[in-house]
Amino acid sequence: MRFKDKSIVITGGGGGIGRALAKMFTKDGGKVMISDLSEQGCHEICNELSQQGRVIHAYPGNLAEKSYCEDLIAHTAEKFGTIDILINNAGIIPRGPILDTTDDMWHSCLDVNLTAVFYLCRAAIPYMQKRGSGAIVNTSSMWGLYPGPDHIAYTTSKGALAIFTKCLARDYAPDQIRVNAVCPMEVNTPMLRTGFAIRGLDPETAIETLNATVPLGRIAEPEDIADVIVFLASDDARYIAGECVEVSGAKAVA
Repeated sequence: MRFKDKSIVITGGGGGIGRALAKMFTKDGGKVMISDLSEQGCHEICNELSQQGRVIHAYPGNLAEKSYCEDLIAHTAEKFGTIDILINNAGIIPRGPILDTTDDMWHSCLDVNLTAVFYLCRAAIPYMQKRGSGAIVNTSSMWGLYPGPDHIAYTTSKGALAIFTKCLARDYAPDQIRVNAVCPMEVNTPMLRTGFAIRGLDPETAIETLNATVPLGRIAEPEDIADVIVFLASDDARYIAGECVEVSGAKAVA
């Protein structure tokens, strides 16, 4: 019960990695508040875990809105008494080089992948300071560390999130608030599969092709990434701060 009575916020909680995180944290005694744009996704995982006697609530909304980000933290603190752990897992992936990237694609990507994290951290840190401890884990990307092709908005947002993580960690380590990031490559999530379908590709075939590019033999499953995030949020990682942990299956960025 590594997270007994801990108050945990998970953004993107209705998606593949988010659902895996909710299951892991609540299994270990955590009290979880999930955020997602999809009300249906939130309610599905909440219903599943509530029936198992776990403590989980949902506060769906749009992370592109400053007021929602601040309300999410305030609502969680009101519900659970404080904020112990913040998992900034939500993200969007607009595709294309700069000449194919519209203003809306650029701004929406930065709003969700970067600016929302700024608002959420700024709202959550005072609760952690009051408690004298806390953990924040951000989801960056291997493409935020070693930018891949034709994703100018996405790679920029994730690269900025990586350095944001390091800066925040140095500033708040004296308050015993540990800030780290996980940097995955491709993950077998509904979002990945939907992206293939939008481009007219068969998701199963596309994933098989991707599997062949990974030295470990397959792309990550949501649980592969969630395990690393949960570790970084736990006391098992008590001396890890300011790190961007690569979770790639040894695959290099093209």
